[in-house]
Amino acid sequence: MPLVTSAELFKKAYGKYAVGAFNVNNMEIIQGIVEAAKEEQSPLILQVSAGARKYAKHIYLMKLVEAALEDTDLPICLHLDHGEDFEIAKSCIDGGFTSVMIDGSKLPFEENIALTKKVVEYAHANGVVVEAELGRLAGVEDDIKVSAKDSSYTDPDQAAEFVYKSGCDSLAIAIGTSHGAYKFKGDPSLDFARLETIAKLLPGFPLVLHGASTVLPEFVAKCNQFGGEIKGAQGVPEEMLFRTTTMGICKINIDTDLRLAMTASIREYMADHPGDFDPRQYLSPAREAIKNMVKHKIKSVLNSSNRI
Repeated sequence: MPLVTSAELFKKAYGKYAVGAFNVNNMEIIQGIVEAAKEEQSPLILQVSAGARKYAKHIYLMKLVEAALEDTDLPICLHLDHGEDFEIAKSCIDGGFTSVMIDGSKLPFEENIALTKKVVEYAHANGVVVEAELGRLAGVEDDIKVSAKDSSYTDPDQAAEFVYKSGCDSLAIAIGTSHGAYKFKGDPSLDFARLETIAKLLPGFPLVLHGASTVLPEFVAKCNQFGGEIKGAQGVPEEMLFRTTTMGICKINIDTDLRLAMTASIREYMADHPGDFDPRQYLSPAREAIKNMVKHKIKSVLNSSNRI
C-alpha cells in the first residue's frame, strides 16, 4: 500500500476516534510503532520533525517508512511536524511526504495566513495536504521553545477565518496542552468549551491536538530510578484526551511518552547489565517498550483499534 494523506484518514475518524501521530527518529522507534499499529489494526501517522530529519537524514527516514509500508500494508501517512518555513515544507513535499505542517503560530495573524496559504498552494498542486497552527502551545519540542507568557489559546472566531482564508486541511489548536513533560503546575485541565465552539464554527473540519503526551508516572519513576532525574513532570490525563476524540480532534500528537518509554527501558537494561555494550541487546527491549506504549495509546487514548 502506498502512503496516504491525512485527509483520507480524518474523513473516517471524525467524531469517532483520532489517528495517532507518533514522532520517529530511528529504525527501532519506527518498528515499534508500526508493529503496534499492525497488531491493533489502526491507521497511523508517522511524523518527522526538523530535528529528526537533521539527525537521521531525509533519505534514511524515507527508506525506513517504505520498509514499514511493505512489511505491514498499513494505511500510513508521512507528516512533517512543525515546519517553520516554506523551504522545509517544500523540501518534504518534493521528497515524498504526504502531509506537512507549516507552523506560523509565532507570526501575526495575517502573516500566518499568508505563509500557510503559500504552502497550501504548493502542497495541493503536488497532492499533499497541509496542517497549520493557530494559538501557541507552551513548552519545548526540539528547537521549538515557547514560554508560558508567550503561549496563547486559540480564538474560535479567528480559527474559522484562518481556515477559510488559508485553505489549510487541518488545524492544530491550543486548548491547554503543552509540549514536553512539564505541562501543568496545578490540576490539569483542557478548555473543552473552547474546543466545542471551534468545532461548531468549523463543522466536520479536522482539528489537531499537539503536546498530548500523558507522561505516565511509572516511566518517569523508572527513568529517575536508573539514572538522571525528571522532577515534577505532569501530563494530560488520558480520559481528557479520549474525550476530545469525539469533539472534532482527529489527530493527536505523541512524542514525549515514546521518549520516556524508550529511555526508561535502556536505563533499566544498562543498570542490570553494566558490562553489555551490544546495542542490539538494549535496543530490542527499548523497541518493545515503544510498541507497548503505542498499543496502550491506540486503545486508551485514540480509540483507533480495528479501524482499518
